[in-house]
Amino acid sequence: MQEQDKGKKYYINIEGKEYPWDRETISTQEIRVLGNLPADLPVIEEDPEGRERTLREDEIITIKPGHRHGRASKYKRG
Repeated sequence: MQEQDKGKKYYINIEGKEYPWDRETISTQEIRVLGNLPADLPVIEEDPEGRERTLREDEIITIKPGHRHGRASKYKRG
């Protein structure tokens, strides 16, 4: 864990369930494992405005610490 990440709490919303995370970044593969998403379907990111995009398998996503008030990015199977 990097020094600047100490004390910060991160949360990842995968298919409506919030998962705690200990780093500022997460990979598509880590999202897949954390949310138990099948390997044969793409991982989709939904941004706070409701726009969707398919994540590349080698993508690294930067997340903001804490729980979000209002809409936060969400991830789901494609």
